[in-house]
Order: sequence, then C-alpha cells, then structure tokens
Amino acid sequence: MPNAATHTAPDSVRVLTYAAYISFIPIGIATVILGPMLPTLSARWSLNYAQAGAFFPVQYVASTCAVAVSGVLASWRGYRFAMKIGLLLTAMGLAFLLTGPKWCATLCIAANGFGLGLAVPAANLMVAALNPGRRSATLNLLNFFWSTGAVACPFLVAAAAKTQHIPLFLLCVSGFCISVVIGIALTGSRIVEPAVTLDKRPVLSLIRAHTHLFSILALLFFLYVGVENAFGQWLASYGKSLGTLTLATSLAIPSFFYASLTVGRMLAPALLRIADEIRLVQSGLLLACAGMAGLIFSHELPEVAASACAGGLGLSYVYPITISLLSREFDSPRIGSLMFVLSNIGGGLLPWLVGVSSTRFGTLKAGFYVPLLGCALMYALYLRNWTRSDPATDHPAG
Repeated sequence: MPNAATHTAPDSVRVLTYAAYISFIPIGIATVILGPMLPTLSARWSLNYAQAGAFFPVQYVASTCAVAVSGVLASWRGYRFAMKIGLLLTAMGLAFLLTGPKWCATLCIAANGFGLGLAVPAANLMVAALNPGRRSATLNLLNFFWSTGAVACPFLVAAAAKTQHIPLFLLCVSGFCISVVIGIALTGSRIVEPAVTLDKRPVLSLIRAHTHLFSILALLFFLYVGVENAFGQWLASYGKSLGTLTLATSLAIPSFFYASLTVGRMLAPALLRIADEIRLVQSGLLLACAGMAGLIFSHELPEVAASACAGGLGLSYVYPITISLLSREFDSPRIGSLMFVLSNIGGGLLPWLVGVSSTRFGTLKAGFYVPLLGCALMYALYLRNWTRSDPATDHPAG
C-alpha cells in the first residue's frame, strides 16, 4: 500500500499528474500502432487478412489479463510501480517487434498489450485520486495526451516506412517509454501518491438488481471499443488494398480517424450545453454508420479521408457518454472494471472478425461490414428510454 495522506501535497499532485500526462503520449502511440503496422507485418510474413487480424486478440487478451494484475500491483506497491512495469513491458514489446520470426512478434504484441493493461488503469486511477475536485477536467486532459500519440502514430509510421526506418521508429518509441519510466523513478520518496482504495461491495447483488440495464451497458462497452478498433485499426490496410494510394498515404489514413475522434471529444462539452446527451449519441452513431458505409464504396483518397473523419467524429461522443451513464446507474468501481474487461474483449474480437470476414470473401471491403453492423446495433441499444426518476445527470467532460 502506498503512503497515504488525507490531502496529497500540491507538489506531489502536480508532479504525478504531469507524469501521467506525459506517459500517455507513448501509450497512445503503442495502443494504436498495430493498425498502421499491419501492412508491414503482413508483407514480412506473407499473411492473409485473417492471419494478420489474429494479432488483435493477442494484444487485447493480454491487456485484459493485465487489468486485474494492475489492481494488485497498485495496491501492493502503488500506482507508479504499476505504471513503470507497464511502460517497460510496452518498451520491450515495441523494441523487439521486428527482430525475429512471427512467434517472436506475437510475444512482443502480447507484451505491449500486457504493458498497456498495467499502465492505463493505474494512470487513470492515480490522476482521478490526485484531483478529486477537478476529476473530469484532468481525466479529459489525460485523454487528450493519449489522443496526441494516437493521431501522430500513423503519420510517424508512414514517414518511417517511406524512409525505410520503421525499426528505428520503434526503438524511438521504446526509448520514449523508458525515459518516462526513468522520470517517474526520479520523483523519489518525497513525492507521495494517494492510497489505493479497494471497493469491497458485492457486485452480483448490483447486477441482479439491474440485470436488463447491466446487459445493455455491457454490450455497449463490448461493442464500442470493438467497433472503434475494427474500423480505425484496419484503415491503413484498407488504403493499401485499394491500389490507388501510395504506401505512405495508406499508412497515414488512420490519423484522419483519430484526429476527428479527438476533435469530437473536444467539442462534446459545448454541444452538451445545447443538446441532450442521448440525442447526441444517436446522431453521432448515425454519422458513424454513414462514414463506415461510405468507406466501403470509397476508392480515392478524398472519399476515404471523408469517410474516416465521419466515422471518428460520429463515434467520438459515444464512449464518454456511455461512461457517464454507467457512473449514473452503477456507482461501483468494480462494475466499471468489469466493463473495462468487456471492452477489451470486444477490442480484440471485432478486429479479428474483420480479418476473418475479409479472407472469407476475398476483399477487405467485406470485413468493414463488421464495424458497420456493430455501430448499427449500438444505435438500436441507444433507442431505449434512458430517463430516470431522478433527472440529475453529469455530463462527461470529453
């Protein structure tokens, strides 16, 4: 158990919050790097879509397993310890990704996923605990730093591929992770982090009392991360499959998606002042469906970029508002952890189904029906009546 204090010293709050912010830049890169790297990995080992898509479950199953371990590590040695171990595993996974045969790359992808599963929950919980009075604002800013890495990643991979320096790029990201670990380690004992608290309330009784609502929210969490990954992580491969775009351009296409996702979340607080949150999600999901359907019929860069932007902007409101609904209906961190596990499972399964469907029908266009159908199902789930007897709700920050 880390050292605790009733009020964490301002210096500790500032140093640890900034450390989490900086750590989320390489974490954002590492989270989405598999998508832009798929063309390179596929060419290296002559993989079909199904074989390449199998890398996604490897990353997300490892990440799911690490989520439980993250809580144990944080309660034993503190949030910083879980973050340092996670970042080191991610650094090792990226550094050795292209240094050996396929089985070695698979282990590296698993190490990256496991590292993310340790570091991401620990950083989120630490920032929330350090800033109880401005939790939404600081977590939204943490997400912004993640988005910075995610948006930059495809462009960086494209530039590295164009100059044939992808191994060097991976080493640079690995070095970034290790630099953050060193920076966190140098904070020393004078920087005191908040105590880790464990929620011991029974989960099953909460679920039984609201089985229908729990099932809907569980399906939304499963579908959302799966749809986001199934769409965003295959965009580079889709651009390459068209044959009308250069490799560098194809690898950069996911940045349109992640940039619009970021812009949408920045606009969400302003939009929520003039629009109902459920209506906003419904409109967003319709826009995302239009973007995904448009992508299937796209052939040139302007069409592909517009479809990617529509998909990202439409999806941007869904996850924060779904988290807001979860917080409103189930005030339980353990329920939240369970939802995070389900979202990780969806994040690995749906991108894999894209690869399997594409191989089965001989075209990646067929695979993109998977996120389209998932998006349509989320829209159907959001058509239910979400009104409560207590109308007071908290809008998400972004």
